Amino acid sequence: MLGFLKRPIVVTAEVNLNMVSLTVASLLSRLWCLSYPRAVVFDEVYYGPFISFYMNRVFFLDDSGPPLGHMLLALGGYLGGFDGNFLWNRIGAEYTKNVPVWALRLLPALAGALSVPMGYQIVSELRFSHCAAIGAALLLLIENALITQSRLMQLESLLIFFNFLAVLSYLKFFNVQKHSTRYMGIFTYLLVLCVAAIHAWHLIGDQTLSNVRVLCHVFARAVALVVLPAVLYLLCFYVHLTLLYRSGPHDRIMSSAFQASLEGGLARITQGQPLEVAFGSQVTLKNVFGKPLPCWLHSHQNTYPIIYENGRGSSHQQQVTCYPFKDINNWWVIKDPERHQLVVSNPPKPVRHGDVVQLVHGMTTRFLNTHDVAAPLSLHAQEVSCYVDYNISMPAQNLWRLDIVNRQSDRDTWKTILSTVRFVHLNTSAVLKLSGAHLPEWGFRQLEVVGEKLSRGQHESMAWNVEEHHYRTSQEQRGQELELHTPMKANFSLNLSFMARFLELQWRMLTLQSEEAEHRYSSTPLDWVTLDSNIPYWLNPRSSAQIHLLGNLVIWASASMATATYVLLFLWYLLRRQRDIHDLPEDVWQRWVLAGALCGGGWAVNYLPFFLMEKTLFLYHYLPALAFQLLLLPLVLQHTWDHLCRTQVQRGVFSALVVTWYSAACHVSNMLRPLTYGDRPLSPGELLALHWRDSWDILIRKP
Repeated sequence: MLGFLKRPIVVTAEVNLNMVSLTVASLLSRLWCLSYPRAVVFDEVYYGPFISFYMNRVFFLDDSGPPLGHMLLALGGYLGGFDGNFLWNRIGAEYTKNVPVWALRLLPALAGALSVPMGYQIVSELRFSHCAAIGAALLLLIENALITQSRLMQLESLLIFFNFLAVLSYLKFFNVQKHSTRYMGIFTYLLVLCVAAIHAWHLIGDQTLSNVRVLCHVFARAVALVVLPAVLYLLCFYVHLTLLYRSGPHDRIMSSAFQASLEGGLARITQGQPLEVAFGSQVTLKNVFGKPLPCWLHSHQNTYPIIYENGRGSSHQQQVTCYPFKDINNWWVIKDPERHQLVVSNPPKPVRHGDVVQLVHGMTTRFLNTHDVAAPLSLHAQEVSCYVDYNISMPAQNLWRLDIVNRQSDRDTWKTILSTVRFVHLNTSAVLKLSGAHLPEWGFRQLEVVGEKLSRGQHESMAWNVEEHHYRTSQEQRGQELELHTPMKANFSLNLSFMARFLELQWRMLTLQSEEAEHRYSSTPLDWVTLDSNIPYWLNPRSSAQIHLLGNLVIWASASMATATYVLLFLWYLLRRQRDIHDLPEDVWQRWVLAGALCGGGWAVNYLPFFLMEKTLFLYHYLPALAFQLLLLPLVLQHTWDHLCRTQVQRGVFSALVVTWYSAACHVSNMLRPLTYGDRPLSPGELLALHWRDSWDILIRKP
């Protein structure tokens, strides 16, 4: 029974020393002097405030993508004990003692370092040679731009890491039929999904597999590549919204309901408000669309000009606008047309869907009005005003029908914050709408409000919601103003569900258009391939030491040539196969196609979409695409050796050229090292010697 004790227990482990060596070398290259410089470097000024928001639990919105990258940066700060107190106001600002620079830069550096051995594994899983795998890893190891970017508090190295992780996970799944997958980067995810779909289609046509086995294959891919990513995506936002529960500077672009679900801010202002809007309620009306700015229905004593600049006339009545700031002139009274008083009755009479109301401006007591007069800027629409009686046969047209857009039934009551409503003009059927145009100086650059005909369709710019709400009980002006600062006894809870907040956040991220000015160091996608641009990241204020985002010219040019070579060879082989000429064995052809789909496709999906983006672009946006090119480059070299060099002489010459080329790449990498790490000052002569292109901006201080 205890016979197994008569033999020694032996544990056998395989250690890939090449992987270990590559990992150690990449860690050294990325972690060495990581806290230098102890100053804000280029886009750290952009990502730093988000980290502070996480530390202080303050809500923010960034339209660059899901918050996973920001959370990982914040995790480094949390582990390092960062309290979030630092003013990220300028590039080059010295970090204070409370900022754990090393910890904040650690996770991007680790991601950049681990991408090197992952590159090795991806090439190995593609069934290419050990030399090709080492070649890919070494290119990732010495490329200067990848080193620079991964040593800073920025997201590109994290994106490359998750891109590689997605590809490697699927390859391992495909090769050994085990489940393991994650993703980061929608385009790389879609690429892997397409490759998986093609593989699944071939499996369906495989007659050697039973129906049950085929279903298992398809189900496993669906779970790994559809269900699990969706769950991870939701989980990412769940953590994000759970952590950021306090109001902050970004929540003003969210809906009133979203803002009221955050601690402080609007939640503090609206605490104790009545839920149901009644006749006599005093309210502020926020436009749901909020473009180009979140704003509230507003009026003031100033009137429209009698004659506009183009000679066209107006009604000369009181201006009605949408104002992007809290103001006493944003308050309106919801009046019952059949009742003279402007106070809430006892008991309050709630306003329901379909009721006819009048909106009375709280400070001037004039009625919201629209009529058949062209709006100041939107000539196809009607002017909206507060009615002034000039005794010129222009009667008031101030009756509006309430339309609750998100009603559950036609008897729904109008609710504070929760109800989205439209105001339909009774006489002309025009709908109260924010046009989004800025009025001239006579309108104080406020946003134009118009009456839009229903026939032109419905839009969020026609929708409004009550944000602040008081039951008006005083007819006197002074008493009204005091009521606005008196808390109400009634209260209601407004806790939005996670899915409601998640869906609204997705919509805001998709539609948010940040006003980005042209940047001095911005560039175009065409500049990236030829490395016509660089970015000065940091300049030592006391010496000529500096850090640049600058790629290795030899590697970048070779990567582009390898991509072009692959495409030409693929098309050549495909054309000949159509003529039933098979230059490659079937298994080699399948491996060649898969390598191109993942590596060449990875370059394409991470590069080509930038041609369609209307945003300020920088050289670092190309790095994820470049990383895939660096995987493809050694594959093309191996293919050339295996299938295009047919004699020993050709292979000998080709090997010598490859050694010479790689030596040149290492030499260039070493020459650019001072600009990669910024760890030593350079003389004007040394800086001039590195000014290889006229388009590069190398900073040379005059003595």
